[in-house]
Amino acid sequence: MVVPNITIIGSLNTDLITRTSRIPAAGETLISSSYDTGCGGKGANQAVACARLSRAKDSRVEEAGCTVNMIGAVGDDMFGRDLINGLVSNGIGVDEVRVKAGEKSGVAVIIVEEESGENRILMSPNANYALRPSDFERLPDPLPDLIILQLEIPLVTVLHILKIAREKDVEVLLNPAPAVKLPREAYSAVHHLVVNETEASIITSTTAQQHSWALWGDHMERLIDLGIRHVLITLGAEGVIYIDTEVQRVLRVLGEKVTVVDSTGAGDTFVGAYAGMLARSGKEFRDFHTMMHVVACANRAAAKTVQKGGVQSAIPWRNEVSLENILASAGSGISFDEWKQGVDPAIRQWTDRTKKE
Repeated sequence: MVVPNITIIGSLNTDLITRTSRIPAAGETLISSSYDTGCGGKGANQAVACARLSRAKDSRVEEAGCTVNMIGAVGDDMFGRDLINGLVSNGIGVDEVRVKAGEKSGVAVIIVEEESGENRILMSPNANYALRPSDFERLPDPLPDLIILQLEIPLVTVLHILKIAREKDVEVLLNPAPAVKLPREAYSAVHHLVVNETEASIITSTTAQQHSWALWGDHMERLIDLGIRHVLITLGAEGVIYIDTEVQRVLRVLGEKVTVVDSTGAGDTFVGAYAGMLARSGKEFRDFHTMMHVVACANRAAAKTVQKGGVQSAIPWRNEVSLENILASAGSGISFDEWKQGVDPAIRQWTDRTKKE
């Protein structure tokens, strides 16, 4: 059986992680409660999530539900070697990870607030910014079934890859983080857009404070107008919104009730889990019900990640994510008209369930 091929083009960083009781004020020095290093970068994190959530922990790579390949750049240093070895240990192809002589590998300094699990991140791209459009005159052969992109490599390179992917009719998932305004034509190559509330605010030119259920409908047209079929807005502890602009339905999957230790890898786990489930589902079977299942599974995988410290080390394997009652936090969705009128999909789903009972 031919398994789907997912290619992630993006960043590889070494994470320098400190945990503290609170975030220091300007000019203040605090003693952290712990310090760790680990492999990271949004691209690498999403690749690891794709790989781990495609097979059981103790299974062979050949038994995975999809093939995962990484394209990126590291420096010719210890961090770079560790980043490549970390990918290999998860069964990810690294033939297209470039080692840039004279460059330092990317680094992310992460501060995690212990009580809330919330994080603040300062990234130094270094070798990640050595990826130029000229490195992507063609896509890998054979063409991948799905390409995943983020914005931790140069924007001009991302835009070039989107152009090539559109010409080759390759399916693309874009996670525009860190968020910037993109040219409108860039979205024509995107089939799946995954954003958090802050990123959605930048894309729709609204403020995050406006994103209550009563007001989201007012900005619906701005998201629909991008021309993307599948739009997902992750809401942290509140779950995720899924929008299918073709069938004009909106789904909200509620957040899992868990104790948050570290939220750093949640978004990347969601993207990787979603991509893996998506690729394995096959394009011909992607009706709204199938997508409900894909989104709910990704939501649960992200919830599993936040219960552990670290980033890649916290990403679960497929057999570690229970699928029991996976749709318990999701309903049948609502129409665009209902959403514009301020109907909360979460309210509708519980109302529908009560009627059935």
